[in-house]
Amino acid sequence: MAKYHRNDVGSVVLDSAGGGHSRLWTAFPGASFRRKIIDTMRCGGSCHRQDCDTAKPSAEKPKQQNERQRSEYRSDTKKSVGGGSETLSDLLRLSDSSETGLDGEAEEEVKKKVEALEELKRVVKRLQCDDDVLRGAIDVRRLTKEDSEARTTLALLGAIPPLVSLLDSNELDSQIASLYALLNLGIGNDANKAAIFKAGAIHKMLKLIESPNGSPNSAVAEAVVANFLGLSALDSNKPIIGSSVAIPFLVTTLKDLDNKSSPQAKQDSLRALYNLSISPLNISPILETDLIPFLLSTLGDMEVSERILSILSNVVSTPEGRKAVSIVPDAFPILVDVLNWTDSPGCQEKASYILMVMAHKTYGYRQAMIEAGICSSLLELTLLGSTLAQKRASRIMECLRIDKGKQISESFGGGLGVAVSAPICGSSSSAMDPNHQLKECLEEYDDMMSEERKAVKQLVQQSLQNNMRKIVKRANLPQDFVPSDHFKSLTSISTSKSLPF
Repeated sequence: MAKYHRNDVGSVVLDSAGGGHSRLWTAFPGASFRRKIIDTMRCGGSCHRQDCDTAKPSAEKPKQQNERQRSEYRSDTKKSVGGGSETLSDLLRLSDSSETGLDGEAEEEVKKKVEALEELKRVVKRLQCDDDVLRGAIDVRRLTKEDSEARTTLALLGAIPPLVSLLDSNELDSQIASLYALLNLGIGNDANKAAIFKAGAIHKMLKLIESPNGSPNSAVAEAVVANFLGLSALDSNKPIIGSSVAIPFLVTTLKDLDNKSSPQAKQDSLRALYNLSISPLNISPILETDLIPFLLSTLGDMEVSERILSILSNVVSTPEGRKAVSIVPDAFPILVDVLNWTDSPGCQEKASYILMVMAHKTYGYRQAMIEAGICSSLLELTLLGSTLAQKRASRIMECLRIDKGKQISESFGGGLGVAVSAPICGSSSSAMDPNHQLKECLEEYDDMMSEERKAVKQLVQQSLQNNMRKIVKRANLPQDFVPSDHFKSLTSISTSKSLPF
């Protein structure tokens, strides 16, 4: 049986009954001893084992040795919980406060965090109690409204499953409280969004909007729309939401034919539809609704126009999406008109992108753009638009230039089989022909670029003359040392080879 005795330097030596090995432990208070046992269990007991043949009594004072061991323990604790919850570290620091002497502010901060943790635990207990679950959902909504750490902690404590189960309640207040609690838990937290989806929240929300008594309650519908907006931000959720009845529901809420949707619900529906349109798998469900004609007819409302153009930019990424846009009456005149919105560069950039994609793909679309008067808008955009809009306008011009003089037969307007060909120049109907308009537009474009080339050439010539005069003056050479014709020849060579016109 092991026996022990206290030596002169404040350490306890445990002698094994069989001999051969011993362990040296420093004497310290009971709390530190408990922590030392926990630390030894975590490390497997090997990190503090010493050989009895090499162990020597420490010359340090017991107080100094205890302080060093406390410091080493706190360092090991931080390493062991690295990447975990900070609350655990706070609790450990709080347990050390009586010995390490934390200042008042630090101790008060730790106490506040411990109290917040205890409150979150109480909230989760309420969610697990049938009699107090509504109050728990209301508390979750309140605590997670602006606190990202509370969102993470509550999810780790298991708040999501009971909130999702609460969606099955027949009480309207419980449904709304649960919806907004889940909404706040998912704000800025992809892990919580994934957990909400995994718990089956989306299917339960769809049941709420598929009311057998007709349209769902407006407050419930608004809360569901807000949740679809948040959950659709996660890429893995987009196909699941899009394959359900969520898209028709969002389109109905956006159109608001019965004047029941709030302005916030309409904004959330439009943003959720944009999130869903990012996934190519959702383009077909979107086209099955009448969303595209509604969006084009709504262009002009500056509050939503840029978001509408963003959705259309995603839609035209597929052939069926481009066809759906092209068959809408006055679609091209509407989009061409957006190019003239000089007070909205973002709308100009997105409209030019839509037209650029469509012009690149199909000759019939290019003809429709010319008929809509796109040439003058493109010329203005290449001079006064943003850098991105200028690049896109130039690409559209290049697509139109390629068609000059060609005869192409291609279907337009949803496969009507109308043959469209470039007319013979100089015909009696050329004044009314779109290709004649294109020719005049391109000639105007070339004339404009020729004028710019002349202006740049003149600037280069003046710069060369000024520089040469300075050189001649510094070298004390006669003023007519370099003839003026030499500048013209230099200018013609430099501009013809280096200028991008």
